[in-house]
Amino acid sequence: MNIKKNPTIILAPFILLCFLFFFSWIFNMAAAAVAVENTKIPVNVGVVVDLDAPSGKTYLSCIKMALQDFYASHAHFNARLVLHTRNSNQTVVGAAAAALDLIKNVQVQAILGPVTSMQASFVVNLGDEAHVPVVSFSASSPSLASLRSPYFFRVTQTDSYQVKAISSIVKNFGWRQVVPIYVDNTFGEGVIPFLVDALQEVDAQVPYRSVIPPSATDEQIEKELYKLMTMQTRVFIVHMMPHLCSKLFAMANKIGMMSEGYVWITTNGAGNRLRSLGPVVLSSMQGVLGVETVVPTTMELTEFKVRWKRQFQQDNPAIIDVYMDVNGLRAYDAAFALALAAEQVGDTSFGFQERNGSFSSTDLDTFKVSQYGPKLAQALSNTRFKGIAGDFSLDCGQLQSSRFQILNVNGDGVRTIAFWTPENGMVKTLSSTNTSILSTSEKCDFGPIIWPGDSLSVPKGWEIPTSGKKLKIGVPVKVGFTEFVKVTKIPSTNRTDVTGFSIDVFNAAVDVLPYALPFEFIPFENPDGTSAGTYNDLVYQVYLEKYDAVVGDTTIRANRSLYVDFTMPYTESGVVMVVPIRDNRRKCPWVFLKPLTWDLWLTTFCFFIFIGFVVWVLEHRINEDFRGPPSHQVGTSFWFSFSTMVFSHRERVVSNLARFLMIIWVFVVLVLTQSYTANLASLLTVEQLQPTVTDIKDLLRNGDNVGYIENTYICEILKQLGFDNSKLKPIKTMEECDEALSKGSAKGGIAAVVDEIPNMKLFVAKYCSKYTMIGPIFKTDGFAFVFPKHSPLVPDLSRAVLNVTEGEKIMNIENKWFSQESKCEDKSTAPRVSSSSLGLESFWGLFLIAGMASILALIIFLASFLYKHRHVLKQSDSRASKWRRVRAMFEIFNDKDISSHTFKSSQQIDGIGGVGDEVKASPNSNWPESPFSYLDHTDKDFVLSEGQQTPSTTSHASPEIVPKNELDIITVQEIHTNPVTDRLA
Repeated sequence: MNIKKNPTIILAPFILLCFLFFFSWIFNMAAAAVAVENTKIPVNVGVVVDLDAPSGKTYLSCIKMALQDFYASHAHFNARLVLHTRNSNQTVVGAAAAALDLIKNVQVQAILGPVTSMQASFVVNLGDEAHVPVVSFSASSPSLASLRSPYFFRVTQTDSYQVKAISSIVKNFGWRQVVPIYVDNTFGEGVIPFLVDALQEVDAQVPYRSVIPPSATDEQIEKELYKLMTMQTRVFIVHMMPHLCSKLFAMANKIGMMSEGYVWITTNGAGNRLRSLGPVVLSSMQGVLGVETVVPTTMELTEFKVRWKRQFQQDNPAIIDVYMDVNGLRAYDAAFALALAAEQVGDTSFGFQERNGSFSSTDLDTFKVSQYGPKLAQALSNTRFKGIAGDFSLDCGQLQSSRFQILNVNGDGVRTIAFWTPENGMVKTLSSTNTSILSTSEKCDFGPIIWPGDSLSVPKGWEIPTSGKKLKIGVPVKVGFTEFVKVTKIPSTNRTDVTGFSIDVFNAAVDVLPYALPFEFIPFENPDGTSAGTYNDLVYQVYLEKYDAVVGDTTIRANRSLYVDFTMPYTESGVVMVVPIRDNRRKCPWVFLKPLTWDLWLTTFCFFIFIGFVVWVLEHRINEDFRGPPSHQVGTSFWFSFSTMVFSHRERVVSNLARFLMIIWVFVVLVLTQSYTANLASLLTVEQLQPTVTDIKDLLRNGDNVGYIENTYICEILKQLGFDNSKLKPIKTMEECDEALSKGSAKGGIAAVVDEIPNMKLFVAKYCSKYTMIGPIFKTDGFAFVFPKHSPLVPDLSRAVLNVTEGEKIMNIENKWFSQESKCEDKSTAPRVSSSSLGLESFWGLFLIAGMASILALIIFLASFLYKHRHVLKQSDSRASKWRRVRAMFEIFNDKDISSHTFKSSQQIDGIGGVGDEVKASPNSNWPESPFSYLDHTDKDFVLSEGQQTPSTTSHASPEIVPKNELDIITVQEIHTNPVTDRLA
C-alpha cells in the first residue's frame, strides 16, 4: 500500500534510463566528432612575412581570419590548411632562409608571401625548383613577371597597371616633362620602363631619373632634391614605400619644394597607405596627388574590417591605430583561394622526392621536389570566386587590372578627385554599381584640387631654376642680310648688342608669356668675331647643350628636327630664285599686227566684206550712191564698209534696215578700234619687264653659275639638283649679290641667286628695278626658334609666336626693319605688266550680234521683195519658162526701184496717166533705167513675143507707156490681135 502511494519509486527507473540514454548519445557524438576530425587531410602551408613590422602582423592576422571564415562556412571540406609562420626579418636573406626552411624541413605544399618584391624574387626561384607554389599578395614589381615560373602566383596588381592612370593625369593637365623619383631596388626599378613608355604615349618626356637608396639618409635625400631644384621640370612622380616616402616629403617641405608651382604624384606604393598616415606626415604632403587601388565597398567588407580590427587589437594590444590596406585584403583572398585549391586537389600524395642527379652537399641543391605542388598550382590557376577585395581571377598567375582612384592630400586627410578605369580611362565619378560615368569632354573635369602651396591654379609643370640661371640663347653671326640678326660689338662698354627682325619677334613673344623668362644672347662666333660655322652647326649646339635655344633666321628642316624642336614659324615659307629682268617691249616692224590675233584679224576682215554686201543688197535699188557699173558698185560697197573704222564715208544709207544694221556695226567697229588702240599703245609704250630665266632647270642645262647665301643649307639643295660645285658661288652681302648678278654668268658672275623668301624679298626691295623673284621653287616651313627636344618652352612660345604674328605687333616690327620694301612695286611675278594679243574669244559676242542683225535684215528685205513681185513668179502662161521668170526677177532686183520715195523728188515726168507719157532718166542717174522700171507704184506684167529678147538695161529707148488700168503690157506686134496673150510667167 505504501508503494502505491509513493510515485517517486515508480518513476525512478524511467528517469535513470533517460539519463543513461542521454550520456550514451553524447559519448557517441564525441566519438563521431573525433572520428571525423581524424579523417581531415592536413596541408602544410608556409607563411613568410615581416613579423617585426605592423604590416606583417596585419597580413598574418588576415590570413588566419580567412581560414577561420572559410572552414566555418565549409565544415564538410576534408582538406585543412595548416599554417607554418616564419619571419623574414625585413631582409631578402631572411625571406630566403625562411622559405628554404619551410620547403626543406617542414615540406610545405605552398608558401603565402613574402611581402616585398626583392624577397619574392629569390623565394620564387626556390619554389620553382621545389615545385612549391608561391602565392604573393604584395609583391607588385613588374620585373617578377620575367621569372616566368608556373609556381608563382601574384594575388595583387602589378605596378605596370597603374602607369596608365598616372599618364592620364599628366595628359589631362598638359605637362610635357616629368621626373620619376624611385627607390633603388627591384620594387623601384621594375616600373620605370613601363612608366616611361606610358608617358611618351601622351607626349611627356623623362629628362632625368632620380634614384634614392632604400636606406638613404636625410643628407642624401636633401642633396638629390637640391639637384632637382636646379632643373626646369616641376612635375615629380614618387614611387617608393611609405616609410621612405615620408622622409622624402619631409625634406622636400623643408627646402621649399612643396611650394606653389610644384607637382607631386605618388604611385599606389604610398598611395594605398595615404589614409593611414598620421597628421605630421600629411602636413608635409599638402597638395600631393596619389594613386590608390579601388576596392569595391560591400557589406561583407565592412563587417570584416570591424571583426578584423577587434581581433587584431586582442592579439596585438600594443599596436594602436592600425590600418589595413588593400594588401591585407589581398592576403585574406590569397588564403581563401589556397584553401579552395587544396580542397579541389583532394587526397593525394603529399610526399617529396629526391631530384634526379642531385649530388651537391649544399642546402639549395639537396631539397626534394613536391609531388603535390603541380596539382595545387593547376587548381589555383582555375580558382574563381568573389573575394573580399573584389573578383578573384588569375590569368597566367596574375591578378587582372582593377580601377584606381586619384587622391588629393588636403589638410589632415585625403579626398578623392577622380577615378581611372581600364575601360574608360580618367573619369570624375563612379556610379553606385562601381561603373564609370563618362565625361563629355576630352579632358576629365577633376574635382577641386589643392596644389602645393595651397594654390588653386594648375601648375604649368616647369619653371626657370630658382638659382637665377638665364637661358643661353645662341644667335648667328652674319656679314650680310643683317636685317634679321645683327651682332654689334660695343668696345667702350665691352658689351654685345644683338638686334634685328628675328630678335624683336622673339622679344615680343616672350612678353606675351604669362611668366618671366630670363635669357641672354650669345653670338655663335670665333674669337676673332667671325661666324663659328653654318646654321646646321649652330642648331647642333642646342643638341650638345651648349645653348638652351637658338634665335635667328633659322629654317625648319627635317634633318635638324631629329635633334631639336622648333616653335611655330614666324615668316613666310619657301625657297625662291632671283634673276635679272629685262624690258621686253616689241620693236619689230610688224608690231602693229600684234594687238589682235590672226583669227580676230581674219574674222574682222570677213565681216567687213559681209557687211558691205548686205548694205549693197539693201541699198542698191533705192540709193544712187550704190548704183553704177558692177566694179563701181563692188568698190563702193567695200569702201563704205571699211570706212566705218574711221567714220569718213561719203555715202549715205536710206533704208531703215541698212540704218539698223549700221548702228550695230558701227558699235562693233568702235569696240574693236578702241581695244586695238589701247593694246597697241601698251605694246609700244608700257614697260614689259620679264625675267631672264624662268626655270632653275634652264640654269642647270645652260651650265650657268648660281649664287647662294653663305653658311645656309641652300648649297646642299642645289647640289642635290645636280649643280656642280664649281658652278655654285657663295654670297655674303646684298652688294656682292648685285655685283655678281650684274656681271652675269658669262663674265664670271651668276645668272641667279637662290635663297629663302624673306632674304630675297629684302634684296629685291633694295634693287627693285633690276631683279625679280621666281618661285617658290622649293617648299620650306619658314624661320622659327630652336629649343632642345621636348622642351616645355616650345608649346608656350609657339602660342606666343602665333599671338604676335596674328596681330598688329608683327606689322610694326616689319615696318621697322623692312620699310624700304614698300617703295618698290611687287616683282614677285613675271612679267610684271602683260600686254598679250586680243583674241576672238573676247569679241565673238559682238560678231554674233552683228551677224544675226545682218541675216535678219536680209531675210526681211528678201521676204518684202518677193512678196511685192510675187505676180511675176505666178504667171500661168506656160510659154514662159521658170528660168526666164527667175531671170526676170533678178533683173528687177538689179534695177532701180523707181517707186521708192528716194527717187520721187528727182523724177521729171512729161505726162502722167496718158498713153503718150514718157519717163526720163533722173539727172543723178549713173546708169540708164531698166525696161522694167515704171512711173506708177504698181508693177505691170509684161509679155515678150516668142523669140524677142527682153530690152537691154543699156538701151536708150524709152518703153511704151500704157494706161494705169491696163493689166498686161503687150508688144507692138500683138496689140491689134490679142492684148493678153503670151504672158510671161
